[in-house]
Amino acid sequence: MDESPWRPRATVAALCEREGRYLLVRERIDGREVYNQPAGHLEPDETLIDAVIRETLEETRYRFEPTALQAVYRYSPPDGGLTFLRFLFRGEVGELVEGPTDDEIIAVEWLDYAQVLACRESHRSPMVLQGIEDARARPGYPLDVISREFA
Repeated sequence: MDESPWRPRATVAALCEREGRYLLVRERIDGREVYNQPAGHLEPDETLIDAVIRETLEETRYRFEPTALQAVYRYSPPDGGLTFLRFLFRGEVGELVEGPTDDEIIAVEWLDYAQVLACRESHRSPMVLQGIEDARARPGYPLDVISREFA
């Protein structure tokens, strides 16, 4: 029996919609091309909001301004490995900043809903489409629902 404590990984993701198109990154993960929202892991001493702003900039070069907490998801991939807690933030993208994206990023794309559905077999996880579906169904929660973050 494994006595190590169970520790889900905290991740953040940005859901950006502009004129009916959703911001996705095409990235290479384990040799496979997949689509995902700009996303990544929470780093030590970082707030959830700071993390999603940083990850969006690193992966897309867009400045991101979160406006709502859209959803929180728990995901355990079929391989039985890690469990992830994903905090999905809805928000607006601002200026495009010069600079490199993360090494795994192949392209930054704006896809309409039909295109998102058409590439669903290439989504990194079921959370990609679920996040868009949730955003289409409801506006999300005010950011102050994240009451306090203690160090």
